[in-house]
Amino acid sequence: MAELIKEYSLKKHNSFGVDVKCSYFFSFTEEDELLDLIKDNHLLGRDVLVLGGGSNLLFVEDYKGLVIYPEVMGIDVVDENNENIVLRVGAGVGWDEFVEYTVNNDWSGLENLSLVPGNVGASPVQNIGAYGVEVCDCIYSVEAINVETGEKIEILKEDCDFGYRHSIFKTDFKKMFVVTYVNFILNKSFEPNIEYGSIKSEIEKIGKISLRNVRNAIVSIRESKLPDPKLIGNAGSFFKNPIVDERIVSLIRENYNDMPEYSAVGGIKLSAGWLIDKCGWKGYKKGNVGVHKEQALVLINYGGASGMEILSLANEIKKSVFMKFGVNLDMEVLTI
Repeated sequence: MAELIKEYSLKKHNSFGVDVKCSYFFSFTEEDELLDLIKDNHLLGRDVLVLGGGSNLLFVEDYKGLVIYPEVMGIDVVDENNENIVLRVGAGVGWDEFVEYTVNNDWSGLENLSLVPGNVGASPVQNIGAYGVEVCDCIYSVEAINVETGEKIEILKEDCDFGYRHSIFKTDFKKMFVVTYVNFILNKSFEPNIEYGSIKSEIEKIGKISLRNVRNAIVSIRESKLPDPKLIGNAGSFFKNPIVDERIVSLIRENYNDMPEYSAVGGIKLSAGWLIDKCGWKGYKKGNVGVHKEQALVLINYGGASGMEILSLANEIKKSVFMKFGVNLDMEVLTI
């Protein structure tokens, strides 16, 4: 059921737990409810922010606009053959809830993305990724509604301009479309992707290589490194892993022979967490903000921090990494 609320608190809608509010908040469970709002359109001249699980946002002030919160649910089979299955999933479905559903049904492709926070609707926007897998690997298409015209469209994977933590919804389609459904194509056979990080060694502790054990291993790794946002405010990985050229990598290698590095399109991908750790930030705490003691890539709101306090810490970290390594860190988290 649709609901429009004025001066709505967003504290429970962002995983940092920053206490801000928006001028208007609109939630909907059916596409027609959003279409009715668009037809009314007296609010749509304002800035519009589409909010999912709020796990990739940092609010630094109140939002003087309209927040649209899709709560479209449902997981339906739309096509199937001997090798693959296509699922149509509502934007409001919790991401990890969906991943567990696929694993329980022996459909593979998303298991490495277990325990990533947020909702399904946000997954193509950010092109979420973890442990050697990006969600675009399993997306068939994205269904969305134009907030200006009410037009319903389906955008095929090849037209989404997917890249590292990037999609067309962050550029050409930014603030234009609300994702309502995502169509995923998954495999009925299982081909493990376990070469990234410590996945293989974690599975060995559990037992044999299987779809369920890959998920269990990923969950175990993430829980050991990342704080639960329900218990302590954070947005997971705050910075993107930087992609740099060989010249910078060579300079860093002269002093560090333990630097993680991975081949990537456009250069060599470095570990942002490693760079931050080498600058001495892991476990740092000042007032209400800090850096997680197990994972330097995670910034923390210990309680009562403002968005500006968190952003100031992020800028200090960026500056120190550049001064020490000559590497610019880009934020994965979107500042609002």
